[in-house]
Amino acid sequence: MSFESLGLRAELLRAVADKGYSEPTPIQIQAIPLILEGKDVLGGAQTGTGKTAGFTLPLLQRLISTAKAVKKGRRPIRALVLTPTRELAAQVHESVRTYGRHLSLKSTVIFGGVSINPQKQILIRGVDILVATPGRLLDHVNQRSVDLSNIDILVLDEADRMLDMGFIRDIRKVLALVPKDRQTLLFSATFSDSIKKLANDLLRSPTLVEVARQNTATETVEQVVHPVDKKRKRELLSFLIGSNDWKQILVFSRTKHGADRLAKQLNADGITSSAIHGNKSQGARTRALADFKAGEVRVLVATDIAARGIDIDQLPHVVNFDLPNTAEDYVHRIGRTGRAGNEGEAMSLVCVDELGLLKDIERLIKREIPNVVIDGFKPDPSIKAEPIFKGRGKQQGSRKSGGKKKTSARNSNNGNKRPASKGNSSKQGQSKKQTQRSPRRSPQGNC
Repeated sequence: MSFESLGLRAELLRAVADKGYSEPTPIQIQAIPLILEGKDVLGGAQTGTGKTAGFTLPLLQRLISTAKAVKKGRRPIRALVLTPTRELAAQVHESVRTYGRHLSLKSTVIFGGVSINPQKQILIRGVDILVATPGRLLDHVNQRSVDLSNIDILVLDEADRMLDMGFIRDIRKVLALVPKDRQTLLFSATFSDSIKKLANDLLRSPTLVEVARQNTATETVEQVVHPVDKKRKRELLSFLIGSNDWKQILVFSRTKHGADRLAKQLNADGITSSAIHGNKSQGARTRALADFKAGEVRVLVATDIAARGIDIDQLPHVVNFDLPNTAEDYVHRIGRTGRAGNEGEAMSLVCVDELGLLKDIERLIKREIPNVVIDGFKPDPSIKAEPIFKGRGKQQGSRKSGGKKKTSARNSNNGNKRPASKGNSSKQGQSKKQTQRSPRRSPQGNC
């Protein structure tokens, strides 16, 4: 099947041809005609399946086909795309610009970590399409620099990640500001009960489009586990990179501090590396990713949140330096390689502490991952497993030392230290808590 057969306009077909694409992917074949018909769509697709073009192309066509004469004043926003992270927002906006290059539509992207004023100036001039992260979008709503009352099409991209990152309240605030009579597209790599509930609330008689079994790891990715003692993981990683002469490796760390430390150690080993996570400035994150894509940095060490949206067509190697706390994140991680039909390798360095996490992953993907011990790195069988805190809930759940200390630490990362409110029932105290919600996301790079 060709793109021409999907009913796309000549301007869009020209842009697709400019990108060198000749045949649509399965998600594009299914989604594009439905979106062009104006139907709500619930899309399930792993990363690297062409999902972004699957909703961007028909979105552009619907907007240009129903374009209204712009009167004096601000051009109304008619399409809103919400994404969980800055990197993904930038990636989606780049797709909008690429595929819409021959159309008279204007677009912009807004996210946190950068000055809000230049964004306000663009929004005041008016755009047709807005790509945004939830936190920064609500900042603009509060400052009255964005009007969502003319939205015709709403897209929630990687909705599962947005829920994981605690954006459900922000999403519901946005929903209260957009017209009920709209077309809604929701895309998610997994369909948890929370996603199903959100879809029921958002979509009107949606058509389900799914191109891979739920939680199925990308088939083009060769997966392997290398058992190793925790204290020797960095040594093993350096050995694998050097002995195999790997040139471009995305490495996942469980924590921001761990990502920084590992990048520093690899640089000391003579392997050029950079870390990317939520505590890095947006400029630093953008530079690190650009250097990695250009081959100037050999290893990019990332946390799960920061890595969302990293799109490199021919990324050959992904390494789980730490296994993720949730099995679904493993699927997202290895989906960074093996994209667009290319083959890739995903290696996991697993210590005795992580054997339970490994079992969860294998249970989810319904297969055992081959286990290969590297000569000279056989684990010490006498080492006993130590517990790993799973998820944010347990890390924040202990209140013996006081939840206030946790909150204070998070706020101090942003330079927003506030004295503890005296009293526990005043409205003023409640207001302060609400104003702290947006800054609390910033250390994770979500807004």
